[in-house]
Amino acid sequence: MATANPTTFTTLADWAKLQDPDGSIATVGELLSQMNEIIGDMPFIEGNLPTGHRGSVRTSLPSPTWRRINQGIDPGKSTTAQVTDTCGISTALAIVDKDLADLNGNSAAWRAQENRAFIEGISQDMAAQLFYSNSAVAPEKPMGFTPRYNTLSTGTSQTANNVVNGNSSGSTTSASIWLIGWAPDKVTGIFPKGSKAGLDDRDLGEDWAFDPNNKRYRAYISEYKWKAGLHVKDWRYVVRIANIETGSGTAGLTSSAPVDLVDCIDQAIAKIPNLSACRPVLYMNRKVRRFLNKQRNYGVQASSTVNLTTIRRTETGNDRGVIQRFDNYDGIPLKTVDQLLSTESTIA
Repeated sequence: MATANPTTFTTLADWAKLQDPDGSIATVGELLSQMNEIIGDMPFIEGNLPTGHRGSVRTSLPSPTWRRINQGIDPGKSTTAQVTDTCGISTALAIVDKDLADLNGNSAAWRAQENRAFIEGISQDMAAQLFYSNSAVAPEKPMGFTPRYNTLSTGTSQTANNVVNGNSSGSTTSASIWLIGWAPDKVTGIFPKGSKAGLDDRDLGEDWAFDPNNKRYRAYISEYKWKAGLHVKDWRYVVRIANIETGSGTAGLTSSAPVDLVDCIDQAIAKIPNLSACRPVLYMNRKVRRFLNKQRNYGVQASSTVNLTTIRRTETGNDRGVIQRFDNYDGIPLKTVDQLLSTESTIA
């Protein structure tokens, strides 16, 4: 499969290398790419607004005129629309009691180890917000993927054309698979104009902190701040496979007649206008990925009712059955995102 060269997209790790030598963002940028695959995959651009980014998209093309001799030509023009996406500010403070940090004689190393948990927490939360946050409900957050692709009705939203129905009926134990075609002019992460890309780690040094009774104590304080958002300039380069029942309900993955995940993915790929114009990646949670592997090994009828111990393939010289694991689908990488839920509500 021909796909766009990923080296042409600027990720957080790339932005980190462009920062001033005295900044700490380079280390943090690398850590983030290890903790959440989607964050490492995303290309990032600097927004053209202090609060985010505004892009223009063409909404219609001019029509030509088939003319006869001595007959005039109808004038025409294209039309455009603007897509504006905002960024949110994710922040956290790490406050470590000075006396506690000084106990081991190497307070800097101890603080770095303790504060790493904050990096992990912010990273996981950012991955969740990329999919689920809704700025119409929580204006302080960016608009994620799910609110943009949350209906099957094309009369409600044109993005419904890019939602594949997994055929769950009325369940609240559903999941989604996302096919995202990353590219700066298609789908990208954004950070506000004039700000830094990625997580900004600031050591505020030693200062007074307050306990629950508002009593002071000396502490080392670090501030973590991440200004980021999501810009979907071309909605056709995102496809959601929704309503995947993860239990034993209608078409459920553990039922006797589960949804055909391979067919759903094939439908999703067919909806991307030009795979060569982006870097496509498929994202799903661990449970969905496990059942995708099972179906690709044994067909769609593979479910919890199948006794795998009797049908697993056995390799020569190996008396244990094995299931082949897949890291791509027709060249499109398969990535696991733990922040993708199995408790989504069915959409209609």
